[in-house]
Amino acid sequence: MVKTLVTTDNSPAQLLIRLALGVVIFPHGAQKVLGWFGGPGYGATVTAFSAMGFPFWAIILLMVSEFCGSLLLMVGLFTRVWALAIGTAIAICMKMNHLQHGFFMNWFGQQQGEGYEYHLLVLGIALALVFRGGGMLSMDRVLARNRRRGGILL
Repeated sequence: MVKTLVTTDNSPAQLLIRLALGVVIFPHGAQKVLGWFGGPGYGATVTAFSAMGFPFWAIILLMVSEFCGSLLLMVGLFTRVWALAIGTAIAICMKMNHLQHGFFMNWFGQQQGEGYEYHLLVLGIALALVFRGGGMLSMDRVLARNRRRGGILL
């Protein structure tokens, strides 16, 4: 199973989309966990998501996925796992908060909420990473190479 998770090619495209997704998602996680970038921080995030009916374990998984997962995506460690987790989180967010507002983002403040176009981009990137792995310069490639040589890293 670990072999399936870490197997990847040497694609520079996978490197670029992995970095893009990690860089875009990290601030969202840092808002929720640390209160950076004007975010609420851990306590207020737990309170807000609990009020929406999410169980504590799901809130923690969301924060771990966005904060730790985005960092691990950037280095390419267990890319498929973190891309799937981020994709799942964004799909839930899209369904709960954005589908009802239509496709387009609220660029000019003329609609009540934000559309789901951003979420579709994140989902597409996440799925590409799930299917193809981390690509060039990923820790996944290092792990896969060592497993092929008989090295024990995992």
